Amino acid sequence: MFSSSIRNKLIVLLLVTTILPFGTSIVITYFHTKESLKNQVVQENRNLLYQGKVNLESYINELNGLTLSLYNNPGFINFLRSPDKESNYLTIGIITNVLQTILYAEDNIKGVHIILAEDDRVISASKRSAVVFSRNVTAKNEEHYIKAIESPYNMYIEPIHTLYENSDNKPKNVISLHRSLTNIPSDQVLAYISLEVTPDKIYKLSQNLYNQNTEEFYIVSSEGELVYSSNNKVSANLHKQKWIERLIQTKLKKGTMEWKEGSFNGVMIYNRIPQSAGGWILVKRIPYATLYESAFNVTKINIMFGVIGLLLVILATLYVSFKITSPIRILLKYIHQVEKGNMKAQFESLGNDEIGILGYRFKKMMEKINGLIDREYKLELENKTNQLKVLQSQINPHFLYNALQSIGTVALKNKVPQIYSLVTQLSIIMRYGMNMAEDKVPLRKEINYIKAFLLLQKERFGDQLEYSIHVDEEMLDVHVPKMILQPIIENYFKHGFEKRDGIGKIKLECKREKSSLLIKVLDNGIGVQESRLEEIYKHLKEESNGEQGKGAESNIGIKNVYARLKLYYDNLATLQLENREEGGFFVSIRLPITMEGNTHESDHNR
Repeated sequence: MFSSSIRNKLIVLLLVTTILPFGTSIVITYFHTKESLKNQVVQENRNLLYQGKVNLESYINELNGLTLSLYNNPGFINFLRSPDKESNYLTIGIITNVLQTILYAEDNIKGVHIILAEDDRVISASKRSAVVFSRNVTAKNEEHYIKAIESPYNMYIEPIHTLYENSDNKPKNVISLHRSLTNIPSDQVLAYISLEVTPDKIYKLSQNLYNQNTEEFYIVSSEGELVYSSNNKVSANLHKQKWIERLIQTKLKKGTMEWKEGSFNGVMIYNRIPQSAGGWILVKRIPYATLYESAFNVTKINIMFGVIGLLLVILATLYVSFKITSPIRILLKYIHQVEKGNMKAQFESLGNDEIGILGYRFKKMMEKINGLIDREYKLELENKTNQLKVLQSQINPHFLYNALQSIGTVALKNKVPQIYSLVTQLSIIMRYGMNMAEDKVPLRKEINYIKAFLLLQKERFGDQLEYSIHVDEEMLDVHVPKMILQPIIENYFKHGFEKRDGIGKIKLECKREKSSLLIKVLDNGIGVQESRLEEIYKHLKEESNGEQGKGAESNIGIKNVYARLKLYYDNLATLQLENREEGGFFVSIRLPITMEGNTHESDHNR
């Protein structure tokens, strides 16, 4: 009952046409908003990361500039070149002044160390002690100095490490900047300078680059060590962080990559500081939950309003469906009464809309049916009379055929074979035309009919008519609509034969072209004026659309052929009319060799 009820179908239809577009709209809006917000957040963080990179690079270059300032002091450089010869109070004053200048140039610098390359002497200065001369170069420091020499910029930044002060042995985290001082312009290393800097400013710059509650931020050295980490778990499990290895391997200076590892599933944005400033990589990791949070909120709002709208739509749908289907149910009730034999069923008006008009028409129809029932007996009597007439019409063709056969026999007895031939051809034509049992025939029968027709015309016009028929043998069994050629050939004798130049000629060709049967009829008549030809095509088109145009009473034969082609083959067959360049008229018919289904004219009347 549910599937057959218009009311239920209408309710389902209205709900589907409402829910489907609305649901699709929410999904499309969500994905579009999600991608749009994602791109916006990524771009904003790229800009923020770029600014952080600029600030951090500027700070490191500032520290790097302090180490390079030693080249501007000739007295200090001379000491480095000959430390044994310059060990006097004046030289010591220069060294002390240089170290203290660097030490107090920046608040975060906690210590300065100069290591002479020749005799491993160390000159140190800190804010808690005076300048100290010693010999205490550890193997670890030597490793860092080697990295500074190998660097194309003669500089290496050691990531955060713990340093113990001599005074109270308290640990403190520092970043050390190591530089090799060379005897310019040669590559001879004179000494090394190390700056011990607290990472307070780096921490401060880093904390301004991310949201501590929803985002992660890291500074990774070019060797994969963490300079800064916002997540202690990552620092504790550094060896498990495959994304660090991936970042180190990439050759791009900046970019974005999607990453899913462990508890993190989101986007990583990175920007690399130039190697001249340490080559550190600033990395910001943003989870998808943060990226899409705004999209989720927008979607929730849309769903909330959508549910409210959906409830209103459901109420409106129920109202409309009941309003429309209630009159239909009343009409259906009275139709059931008619089925039971109550032909006098009456009901009140169902309104002024389409359903009301339908009810009014139904009542008028019932009145007409009652009138038709009264005429039933008269129609039955007339039907019996028509049956008698049909029997009489069946007798007449047989009488005609017998009469023609008798005339032919008399012609043979009187030795007039020409008359016998003509009567035979006429009999063939009449039998073919009057046989109503078939409406499509093999092409062989149609050609035999046309031959008989042309023989009679030849007898009539004698030497003034020449005709030829050429048919491919393989096409003779192809079925074609009956009497499809006769109207076209008859048009020649009706319109073109009398106004020809010279002997009248007509040619019929039937051949195969790919999967089609191509029929050509060519004559040497006067043809048709172009304006008249366009008018014929126009009338054919109007006929195919069910219209009756001006001049429709003419060209009945052509229109009959065109209508039957449309009936049998729809758009699979074509009819083409043209004037020949050498004079005359040309008609071509193209038919599919295999007719679609078994459709024929009689099927349309059953």
